[in-house]
Formats: sequence, structure tokens, C-alpha cells
Amino acid sequence: MPPTSFPIFDITDLRRTLKQKARASEKTLRKHHPKAVAFLEKSGVKPGKIREHATKLLTSGVLAGALVLGAPIVGKTLPEASTKYASATLAQRRQTLVSQLPGELPQTVGAPLTQNQETRISKLIADIWGIKAKAELEGNRLNHSYGYMGAEQHLPRFPGDSVADHDEYQLSGITGGRGAWGYFAYSRDQLTGDLIQKEKYYVAVQTLYLPDWQTRLAYLRDWYKYRKVLVINPTNGKTIIADVADSGPADWTGKHFGGSPEVMAYLSLNVGMQKGAVILFFVDDPNNEIPLGPVEYNVQRGPVLSKVEGPLPIANK
Repeated sequence: MPPTSFPIFDITDLRRTLKQKARASEKTLRKHHPKAVAFLEKSGVKPGKIREHATKLLTSGVLAGALVLGAPIVGKTLPEASTKYASATLAQRRQTLVSQLPGELPQTVGAPLTQNQETRISKLIADIWGIKAKAELEGNRLNHSYGYMGAEQHLPRFPGDSVADHDEYQLSGITGGRGAWGYFAYSRDQLTGDLIQKEKYYVAVQTLYLPDWQTRLAYLRDWYKYRKVLVINPTNGKTIIADVADSGPADWTGKHFGGSPEVMAYLSLNVGMQKGAVILFFVDDPNNEIPLGPVEYNVQRGPVLSKVEGPLPIANK
């Protein structure tokens, strides 16, 4: 019987294309997630060869958890949303917030929430997004947890920073002075990807109106610096993780919080008067596992959200 012959395929072009895609993915990873890249390299994993590394671990029986590859998200997978919402789409989760939050909010924007309201809102956030968020954290609370958020300009990230150096929403302008906690970096060379994110997704809160701000200034100043908060627009359910990087606005403005151009755009509050009611809770994240930005594509909740809609652009989605 003659030997069986098999066709020979030239896969040179395929290999070249795969290498190009790997390089492009690594470049994107380095640009948007420098901390994750540093962690991978410290662990002996080359960012562009994550798949190869995972394969080795699998074959040696060392890999204990699943390595999820797909959307450009790198980080620890946090506890998933409750079983009740595990299979819900992004639109359904937002709609749940839109339908349930009004019953937990006072009729007057800016009025204080009761302890029961705060507890129920925290549970709703945990159920839908799998994130622990509270109106009071470590004994600290703001003068408002529900109020109007108004548009802020970009903050200078280092001496000499200009609005032209910012990626998006340059028409929003840049403040003439530093934020309440100073520059994010001492120079352009010291500006890291993490600090870029901190300015991009910043909020201003009224720390100066806290009753113990002056008596506990040294402690509170450090506690609030870059403190993570979760912000929800209750009219559309959009939810974003931000950090405190400025103080204000003043009471006479009628606003209780300020949001960066990116925060306001994502929440769909960057139109008209550029002002709207939001819920703002502290994020209980002692291990710094929750990244800044819109929760549905920056925080992994299993495959559900990425399958349904994948990464979303910042505005008008």
C-alpha cells in the first residue's frame, strides 16, 4: 500500500500576522496598563507571551485559576455580581439601577440619605457590580453622598502641562492652578500611566466643609488623596470608578461634586448645563484591585459583560 501523502501548507504569512498582532497587543497593554505590565515582568512573564506562559503552566499542572484572554483588561478578577444578576446583560444591569434607585433616594437632590437607604444602595451595588461601596468608610464620610455633580476642567498633571497634552475633551480646558493635592508628578518624565488615569478619572469633593477638616487636617488630607469612589448616574445607570484629586465645588454654585471631563462624558452629564444628580460612595478596596474607569469594561465580572458589549468608548454609548 503506497504511503499516504498529506498536502503541505505554507503558514509563513499566518505566523507573521500572529506576531504582528502579539506586538500590537503588547504595545496596547503597556500604554493602558503599565502597573499590570510591571507586575507581569516582575513575575517573569513577558507581556507579549502571556499565552505561551499560560500553556506552560497548564501542562505542568501549576495553573490554579483560568487566565482570561479577550478584552484588553488585565487585573485580578474580582468577586462576581450576585447569582441573581450573573446572567444579566449590561443594559439589564443599568436598567435595574434606574428602576430601583429612585425608591431609595430623597426627593430633594442633596438631601441626606438615611442609614437604611445607604445600606440598601450599597447592597444593590454589590449585587449588580460585585463592588463594595459605602457612604461611610473607616469612620469617614462626606457632607453629601447624593447630590449634583458639575463639570470640571482638566487638572495640570505636572509643571508646564497643557490641555494639548491630554488625550480627550481638550475643549474642556485646563485649570490655571494645581488641584487640591498638588501636581500628580514633578515632571513630564515622572508621569506614569497610573497617574494619567488618576487625573483622567478624578472627582472633586467638598472636603473643606467637613466638620473635622481643620482639626484632623493632616490625617484627612492623606486619607482623601486619590481615594477611590464609585459614581452612579441614577437616570441611566452608568457607573464609574473615580478618585478624589481636587476639592470643591463651593456651596454657592449649587453643586456638591465636580467631575473630570472624562467622568462627566461617560455619565452623559457633559451636555446642556453640564450638571446632574449622582450617587457618590467610597469604594472599599484595601488591596487596590479595582481600576479606575467605567466598571463594565475595567472590572471583570466573568464573561457576561464582555460577550454582550465588550469594551466601550468613554462617551455617548
